[in-house]
Amino acid sequence: MALFDMPLDQLESYLPARDEPTDFDAFWAATLAETRRHPLNAQFTPYASGLHALEVCDVRFHGYGGQAVHGWLLLPRRREGPLPCVVEYIGYGGGRGFPSDWLLWASAGYAHLVMDTRGQGSAWLHGDTPDPEPEGSNPHFPGFLTRGIASPQSYYYRRVFSDAVRAIEAARSHPAVDPARIAVTGGSQGGGIAIAAAGLVPDVQLLMPDVPFLCHYRRASEITDAHPYQELARYCVTHRDKVEAIFATLAYFDGVNFATRGRASALFSVALMDEICPPSTVYAAYNHYSGPKEIRSWRYNHHEGGGTYQVQAKLAFAHRHWE
Repeated sequence: MALFDMPLDQLESYLPARDEPTDFDAFWAATLAETRRHPLNAQFTPYASGLHALEVCDVRFHGYGGQAVHGWLLLPRRREGPLPCVVEYIGYGGGRGFPSDWLLWASAGYAHLVMDTRGQGSAWLHGDTPDPEPEGSNPHFPGFLTRGIASPQSYYYRRVFSDAVRAIEAARSHPAVDPARIAVTGGSQGGGIAIAAAGLVPDVQLLMPDVPFLCHYRRASEITDAHPYQELARYCVTHRDKVEAIFATLAYFDGVNFATRGRASALFSVALMDEICPPSTVYAAYNHYSGPKEIRSWRYNHHEGGGTYQVQAKLAFAHRHWE
């Protein structure tokens, strides 16, 4: 797809009005208080990965509802003192896979915790974390975007974002991690989760979301037919009498609203031909972001964004803050 969204000069100044519920902060404070009533119980079990330069742990901690969430922790085997840690969230449909899928950050000398995404992990990398019933059991369009969308309390991403906060807490609990130097990152869905996590845990130090999903839902559903936003549009086609109620739920989970609460130094990325996460939805979150920020814009790229070029930018960004 060629350029289809706003011209770059308009994107750079695009600051749409936010649809924020009056009880947004109270909703999330109550959600996290409920989640934290369950002990974190973070467990790090040594895992024979065959990666001789890295130490790998099979991670398990209690997320939303006290439910078990899996992940990996990768550490450079040779290290001195507690390390900065990158907490990474995964793109739509993917799971934690194997440790060999996640070599970058530990190879750069940092701790790296990868959070499995509940209920996902069958579209590309495999996952191990279920999304237990009864939450998310309402009729929904295939996928995760409309799962539990009848109310904010039952919506799927309430559980995922709560897990994301607990993943940061799990990382901070490990003795090899410096709890003051935490970054959150991810691409697409992972980028959207990272923005939410930075908004909910404002003392994380760095935020690095790539071509983030889960931002500016209504506009996304109106300007792209691509999956996964197509799930939302198709649900509205069928439940045409519930459209406003649907977007009222989504307002509690919009990256644009979380962005106003972020304080971490941030490096965003956007691709101007990205039909999956349209550039205006990314710029809506970026332009509302409250902390120190910069963005890499990839003019001719699609949802792959900057790819390995963006990886180099992220490494340089982390090194600048941590070395």
